[in-house]
Amino acid sequence: MPLDGRVALVTGAAGGIGGAVARELAAQGADVCLADCAAVDALAAELRATGRKVHAIRMDVTQGNAVRAGVESVVATLGRLDILVNVAGTVSFGAAQTIAEDEWDRVHAINLRGTFLCCQAAIVPMRSRRYGRIVNIGSILGKNGGNARPWIDPSEQERAANVAYGTSKAGVHALTFYLAKELARDGITVNAVAPGPVASAMTADFPERLRALIPAGRMGDAAEVAKACAFLAQESSAFITGEILDVNGGMWMD
Repeated sequence: MPLDGRVALVTGAAGGIGGAVARELAAQGADVCLADCAAVDALAAELRATGRKVHAIRMDVTQGNAVRAGVESVVATLGRLDILVNVAGTVSFGAAQTIAEDEWDRVHAINLRGTFLCCQAAIVPMRSRRYGRIVNIGSILGKNGGNARPWIDPSEQERAANVAYGTSKAGVHALTFYLAKELARDGITVNAVAPGPVASAMTADFPERLRALIPAGRMGDAAEVAKACAFLAQESSAFITGEILDVNGGMWMD
């Protein structure tokens, strides 16, 4: 299997995409650490039943000390850290005029600061082995200025992610570029997967008029995002770094 013998840390493992990523990495042979603020006991049991080693931890990605302790526990428990997939994130809705400062800070703390802190903590064990695969979850909204079309229908903005979310994900893209260059000589690749709308509880209220604009004719599936992450996590992807891989059914092409 492509990831046999590798150890992966997946943040946001309690969510739909995070859980799908953990399942895919395990299916490809990796032992996995599941990290989230929420409980991941059921997922941990599911993956252990497949024969994989699983380490489950509670971790707040916005707190540097907690992140560093979490990474140290991965190495102590599973012996190494080869792969980091940063899925932990949050969304925000509404118009720019009404976003509270606290809401702006909350979104950026989780989506951007949290991603950076996890990357920063992972550098040490990866650099020591001169090998690593970091995959960040970006978004189409970090590229396209948002899915909503308020000049056509102002109500779309209330049901689609807003500028706080989009700028936090654009920051994740920029972070990916910088780290890819800085860590390339250490055998560490840094890439991102930028999903379009993915069917989940979070997107249950996604406007039907926007859904109809997806060229593929449907919402994405978390498993499709997971397979893209797993591809970038493989040893065979060593010459791919600083890439933002779009998984959006044709909504945005670059």
